[in-house]
Amino acid sequence: MSNEWQYHIWKLASRLVCLLPHSVILATGRLLGRLYYRVARKQRNRALKQIKERLDLPQTEAETIIQNSFLKLGQTFLEVLHMPALTRENFKRYVTFENRHYLTEALAQQKGVVFLTGHLGNWEWFGAALALEGFPVADIVKRQPNDQHTRILNEQRQMFGIEIFASGTSEIIGAAKALKKGKLLAFFADQDAGHEGVFIDFLGKPAATHLGPAVFARKFKSPVVPGFIVRNPDGTHRILLQPPIYYEDTGNPDADLYNLTERMTKIIESAVKNYPDEWLWFKKRWNTEVKSP
Repeated sequence: MSNEWQYHIWKLASRLVCLLPHSVILATGRLLGRLYYRVARKQRNRALKQIKERLDLPQTEAETIIQNSFLKLGQTFLEVLHMPALTRENFKRYVTFENRHYLTEALAQQKGVVFLTGHLGNWEWFGAALALEGFPVADIVKRQPNDQHTRILNEQRQMFGIEIFASGTSEIIGAAKALKKGKLLAFFADQDAGHEGVFIDFLGKPAATHLGPAVFARKFKSPVVPGFIVRNPDGTHRILLQPPIYYEDTGNPDADLYNLTERMTKIIESAVKNYPDEWLWFKKRWNTEVKSP
């Protein structure tokens, strides 16, 4: 049976949310997040287990952080539905940039930019904000379990001029061409890579990690610019850009790819530690286990 009806439900919900002021979206989102925290037992328990283990936190502190993360997730959910209402004029009320020059200077090298980020904050608004600022954005995205969710998210991304390439498909060739043309190619490097990845410690535990960002950086000699989006206390957003890092060629390609991937993993790890209630702790980041020798 077709599930296209879900697409039309989401489109209708989006039109309604676009009529709401941001203050109402934030307040309603917190309510949704509180409800989700109560009903999503599996996700809540996984998040609590993982944050306690990885950050060595007592139960009460872990619960506070995870509750806050669910509240913010509820706000992000409604903000994503609100995306069609974002324009070049009004988004600046909601999003500010720190250290924009790192990205501007990296793009000026005309070798493209491998943009390193993770699932912190409202990453959908992150891409939209970059595009609205005039940065040439391309994303490598993973399909959602529900194809109608993928459809509406990609429509909204493309609405802002973001090029979309599906991971694990022949579209990766198009992503390489976009980088070669000097675009910013975004990678969400905090996802489980399965047995095709390499195992690198993330928050004190080996995690299967994609080599893709390092491979692209090596092939095109592109700078790697880390960036994350976090929510301010008033509900607005702050984009934090960091100095670029580069692939270092020592003559040992395997070790060099590993070393750059490890450096990138540590950058994401630091962002998670600094903003623990911004990350999706219920992600199955350590789902792939290290094979026994």
